[in-house]
Amino acid sequence: MSEAGTPLSEGPSARGPVRPSGLLDVLGVASVVLNAEGRIVLWSPQAEELFGYSAQEALGEYAARLMIHERHFDMVVKLFSDVLETGRGWAGAFPIRLRDGSTRLVEFRNQRLIDDRGDVYALGLAADRATVRGLERDLALSERIVSQSPIGLAVLDTDLRFVSVNPALEKINGIPAAQHLGRRLREVLPHLRASDPEVGHLEEVTRQVLRTGRPIIDLAVTGRTPADPNEEHAWSVSLYRLEDAVGTVLGVASSVVDVTEQHRANQEAEAARRRLVCIADATTRIGTTLDLDRTACELAEVAVPGLADVAAVDLLAAVVEGRRSDLGPAEPAVIRALAVRAPRAPEALEAADPPGRIARYAPDRLITECVRTGRPVLVAQVKDEDLPRIARSPEAAELLARAGVHSYLAVPLIARGEVLGALDLKRTRNPAPFSDDDVLLARELAARAAVQIDNARWYQNARDTALTLQRSLLPSHPSVTGGLEVASRYQPAGATSEIGGDWFDVIPLEGDKTALVVGDVMGSGISAAATMGRLRTATNTLAALDLDPARLLEHLDRITANLDHSIATCVYAIHEPHLGQVRIANAGHLPPVRVRAGRPPELLDLPTGVPLGVGGVEFATTTVELSPGDELVFYTDGLVETRHHSLDERLETLLTLVDDPERPLQELCDLLLRRLRHPDNRDDVALLVARAQALS
Repeated sequence: MSEAGTPLSEGPSARGPVRPSGLLDVLGVASVVLNAEGRIVLWSPQAEELFGYSAQEALGEYAARLMIHERHFDMVVKLFSDVLETGRGWAGAFPIRLRDGSTRLVEFRNQRLIDDRGDVYALGLAADRATVRGLERDLALSERIVSQSPIGLAVLDTDLRFVSVNPALEKINGIPAAQHLGRRLREVLPHLRASDPEVGHLEEVTRQVLRTGRPIIDLAVTGRTPADPNEEHAWSVSLYRLEDAVGTVLGVASSVVDVTEQHRANQEAEAARRRLVCIADATTRIGTTLDLDRTACELAEVAVPGLADVAAVDLLAAVVEGRRSDLGPAEPAVIRALAVRAPRAPEALEAADPPGRIARYAPDRLITECVRTGRPVLVAQVKDEDLPRIARSPEAAELLARAGVHSYLAVPLIARGEVLGALDLKRTRNPAPFSDDDVLLARELAARAAVQIDNARWYQNARDTALTLQRSLLPSHPSVTGGLEVASRYQPAGATSEIGGDWFDVIPLEGDKTALVVGDVMGSGISAAATMGRLRTATNTLAALDLDPARLLEHLDRITANLDHSIATCVYAIHEPHLGQVRIANAGHLPPVRVRAGRPPELLDLPTGVPLGVGGVEFATTTVELSPGDELVFYTDGLVETRHHSLDERLETLLTLVDDPERPLQELCDLLLRRLRHPDNRDDVALLVARAQALS
């Protein structure tokens, strides 16, 4: 070390006194001075402790007679004479008789002294032989351990400059020891960092150990050194403050163990764990609904940040439309973006195709190659010349460059042997490039999600077909017919539910009469929609015969029983404006609401009846008054039924909403749907409102 302790005065050119080293205190060096006659003239406190004689007992005595056994007397006198006469010092160990009569082997350093008068004296410096030998062994062992240890060892002074480096650390750092000495950690190894980002550079931790004296054990440090500048390495570093026997701070010692292999194994194990978590996450989170866009969003949410910093889910436009798409080598890919996720890369998000947009990618684009070949496309290290093949446009390529995209991966979405689209992945903040393991994970995610996406696609196509059929079978009626003003609404079930068999109808009859029908076929999908169409056709045919409502329902009941065991509920009413009344029959349906001025709205008290298709039960017709200005509200159960409220509570809410007979009917329909239709309701709604008018 360049200095043994901490200086009390600053500045290398005016260095003042420093704190003493504790080494002499450890040795307990005793000082004894003899005159030319061999009498003791000086006796240090250490001599008192080493030999057992006090100064009063020793001073003035012949040293040989006091401290030497008789058999060694002649030898000692000769050595003493040689030192005084020749001036040559003598060093060695000699047995000394202690005050208690015992003998101790003592290490001596003897030399001649001459004062200003020319008088000659002998100075003896003595220490316990066992203590000296123990210290020598410790030093030899320490030197051997430091020089031959496979662990990198270094000592830094109180300015945190290298003062000692062993061969193992030279090899670890790839820097000779001479280039370490006198330099700070940051100057020698600027690229080291603690694995915990809050710790900072290793030099900051070392300064903390020097200041507090608390050691740091097994600090994980990563970085690159001149020994291997192209690869990231990991080390376990321990730091200890060095102090001498009297507490003087000497510096900091560090031990460095290369744990790169273990670090990489841990990283691989952690990556494998994350992959398993990601796959498990995908199993539970992807495909929670049959909504195509939602399923794509779930895939993107699983991929970020577990696998990538930016994820986009794109489907071929032809696939979305229900057609197969086989791209030729020179054909562009026409893609519909379904979902994109980039929570921490706004430039990359801006460069992506917005969900719902159709984009054309040229044949040379990487995503086109992915969907054309059905194989993953990996660019582990993205260069500037790669970005135009990744982005949809030069502007988007510039945005990706600013976002810091350094690694790219696209994997195809394949279900039932058909390429549906691609999962597009990019890394910006994650410093590691996509690896072969990442490709396997991305393919696993894509394979699981593709089946869910395909199911959602076919479900959506089937739902769209059923909805088209449903709408084509519903009537388009005039707003005024006979003695009635009529308004209606049909609202299909949510995007994740199948279309049902709800319907309504307004049928003009002879004599200004009007038939009003609302029904609900149990079940969903195309089958329910087709059954609804057949029942509506039958109802229109039977209504033309001017049958009593109960008789008409009996005919519908027999027809329904023959329609593949279908069951439906239905309310059929005939308004007779000349009589100011309505005749109504009910087949298991919810009762209509009558609204009259000056009276509270009421649910009509009708015989409930059984649903159509059950058979064997007669229906009844009930006649109720309906004066000009009065209203009837017909509806299906999708309007009022929820999982969270009782039916009575919901019907009461319905009555409170229809208490204004002056409200326009179109506004009333919108109000009822807005206030009563629950977001969780997976049933469709048919709503029909009629207001009696005076005949001219």
